[in-house]
Amino acid sequence: MLPTRTPIRRDYRFELPAERIGDWHPLGRHVSHFFNALSLFFPDGERFFIAAVRHYRERIGDPELSAAVAGFIGQEAMHGREHEEYNELLDRAGLPGSALVGFVARFLARLKKVLSPMRQLSATIALEHFTAIMANVLLSDPRILAGAEPHYARLWRWHALEETEHKAVAFDVYTSVYGRGLRAYLVRVTGLIGATLIFWPLVFGFHLRLLRADPQARGLRGWLRLLDFLFGRYGALRKLVKPWLDYFRPRFHPWDHDNRRFLHELDRFQPQASAAG
Repeated sequence: MLPTRTPIRRDYRFELPAERIGDWHPLGRHVSHFFNALSLFFPDGERFFIAAVRHYRERIGDPELSAAVAGFIGQEAMHGREHEEYNELLDRAGLPGSALVGFVARFLARLKKVLSPMRQLSATIALEHFTAIMANVLLSDPRILAGAEPHYARLWRWHALEETEHKAVAFDVYTSVYGRGLRAYLVRVTGLIGATLIFWPLVFGFHLRLLRADPQARGLRGWLRLLDFLFGRYGALRKLVKPWLDYFRPRFHPWDHDNRRFLHELDRFQPQASAAG
């Protein structure tokens, strides 16, 4: 495992301009709403992650991991708060933000009733893997947010940076408690398979709901730009395939994907676009 610093809670506010919620990305409304669809999952998703990890706090003997867990919880709480405010802008624009967020809340509540704590933690580390590899694509390719409305761009970059900073915390809790034996491995990888089969259909379903509800999101050009963004020149999803597969290696660890170089940006990060010039 590569050494990394302890995650810390940062209380930032981004003051997103409400009038830009549907077209903040320069590639248009179809790409903007792809990010917006992702945002809908974060408030309740982050609470699910916090609960799954907090369940094991008393079983963590390593003081460094305990400190990392505290930082993880603080960061995820801030992400949830900022995305709640982000998602409220969808309702103000006449889009079904609250309805879709409500679906996520009910779905995760049902999962908590049927999944054991171990499988809840397995789902958490799988979804943390998704966010980490998506964050790496965003941080590695300046084109992903180039030309975007600055406040939205900064929120997404901040979220990606902090997801990178704490990307191994839940995984380390899992291996600290359950080890790396066959059962732990099987539960871990089936968690990723299950998360993949559930999460991405929901994301694209939410995306379609937002597009259908937005009267300005029409035309073939928007779809072509979206396909180019996800699978073509930008490859925002295409680039996830190899790191997704890496998770199936028995000795996998999130810091096998060493992108610590981006974390120095957090030391000088400014949440407001005006503060950066």
